[in-house]
Amino acid sequence: MGKRIAIATIFGLICGVICWFLSSSEGQLPLVLSISIVTGRMLIGVAIGISALKIKWWLHGPIMGLVFSIPMGFSSMLGAGGQFTPNMLFIMTVVMGIIYGFIIELFTTVVFKAKA
Repeated sequence: MGKRIAIATIFGLICGVICWFLSSSEGQLPLVLSISIVTGRMLIGVAIGISALKIKWWLHGPIMGLVFSIPMGFSSMLGAGGQFTPNMLFIMTVVMGIIYGFIIELFTTVVFKAKA
């Protein structure tokens, strides 16, 4: 179980850094927001690692991504401006969370074979 938590958390951190780079492509983000993005995605990894749900891996990751991205989606609405509306930011944040959840679970369960 410890191996699964470690792998999922590391891949959550990697997804968080990728998300941060994508988010800051139009300019530097405030430090607090950058930390929030990285830790939010890392939290998806931790949740995947410790989850005891007995469902298929390809469904488990996206569900965890959805559940743990909703709060981040609401806070991302505060950054609206320019070409992005609050609703667009919410949807993009949650959809990317679902995708990151899938990726984290894919690497944890399929590539590294760290079963729950």
